[in-house]
Amino acid sequence: MSLDEYRKKRNFEKTSEPKGEVVVSESKIYVIQKHAATHLHFDLRLEMDGVLKSWAVPKEPSTEVGLKRLAVQVEDHPIEYANFEGTIPEGEYGAGTVEIWDKGTYKLIDRKEDKLIVDIEGKRLRGTYVLIRLKDKKNWLFFKKK
Repeated sequence: MSLDEYRKKRNFEKTSEPKGEVVVSESKIYVIQKHAATHLHFDLRLEMDGVLKSWAVPKEPSTEVGLKRLAVQVEDHPIEYANFEGTIPEGEYGAGTVEIWDKGTYKLIDRKEDKLIVDIEGKRLRGTYVLIRLKDKKNWLFFKKK
């Protein structure tokens, strides 16, 4: 896995976001960052393959079983991004305030090209969650299964 797309979008002389490296480990970090950019959204991140697989979720993630949220897949982020909070400067990609909304770990239940099932152990989200890819490959549905 590569962080090339992530790095191309950022000027690390202007932003305090971590440059990061691909780090393969046994841990399974889960984090959702509330991102007050052009539009307020929530960034879902799951540690996989040495990076944080990432989705932008336009509405607050639900704790209610079956309530579906759109999740737009974005570029992979470095593992260090799981701890990032701060303000991305105006004029930079993703400009705005980032704060950790929820954090914890997860267990991978099933992983296929078009479907992920995970057991999330966060402070706000707990339980089995599903990501299902839609026809437009970058769009997914994110919802609590149980």
